[in-house]
Amino acid sequence: MTDAATLPARVPTPRHYLMCPPRYFAVEYAINPWMDPSRPVDAERALDQWARLRDAFRGLGHTVEEVEPQPGLPDMVFAANSATVIDGRVLGARFRAPQRAAEAEHFRRWFVEHGYRDITMPRQINEAEGDLAWTGRLLLAGTGFRTDPGAHAEAQEALGVPVVSLRLVDPRYYHLDTALFVLSEATDTAPAQIAYYPEAFSRGSQRVLARLFPGAVLADAADAECFGLNAVSDGRNVVLPVEATALAGRLAERGYQPVFVDISELRKAGGGPKCCTCEIRK
Repeated sequence: MTDAATLPARVPTPRHYLMCPPRYFAVEYAINPWMDPSRPVDAERALDQWARLRDAFRGLGHTVEEVEPQPGLPDMVFAANSATVIDGRVLGARFRAPQRAAEAEHFRRWFVEHGYRDITMPRQINEAEGDLAWTGRLLLAGTGFRTDPGAHAEAQEALGVPVVSLRLVDPRYYHLDTALFVLSEATDTAPAQIAYYPEAFSRGSQRVLARLFPGAVLADAADAECFGLNAVSDGRNVVLPVEATALAGRLAERGYQPVFVDISELRKAGGGPKCCTCEIRK
């Protein structure tokens, strides 16, 4: 147990999120191991869970904007896959699954209509914050199942930040944001802090993460299986699935404040709190 007196002060910072209501949410196809079209989905419950997540963010003092959902795009709720925004520069998405391809243009249009001018649409498959995690100094970039390795170089050019590639090896954790999240971004006085599930990564990527983040919170299989790593942190408050109690305990020992949400219905499509949340960094 960590002595609370020795913990650094965890300071929340106001965040700006883009989300999409799951008005047309359904599991009509299977593009990841969590999706089973034969399993019943309660669309009304999914909408309620999403609204509670949105309201949790607002209750923590964060700004949440919404993009209008579109019929025929049941996965549009997973806004994290729509764009990566750093210093006001927007790198859009290019989806691997044809069922999601049309989402990219709807989100691009939202950014244009809201005054963003530095927008790049990728040529390579790039599933945005699903596979790209900003640490304040480095952009951690996942590959192995969705985003192409070549998209990492595109991201560096478009966003003007250094990129570190990481290989995912477990198909259940097909996006980086299912296996890793940033607890606090790097500052002039403190390094970034992350949490991750080592077994989701190749051996080489595990060594890279251990070298870059020696003080990381390490998750176990139970944490990962309930999408505990698909969490959203503002530097102090960590919004994560209600089942992720063991991970929440580890975070609390480090001075973070767990905020639980129920995302059980959305998880039927392989999504969690972070999947529903695109962060806009101006």
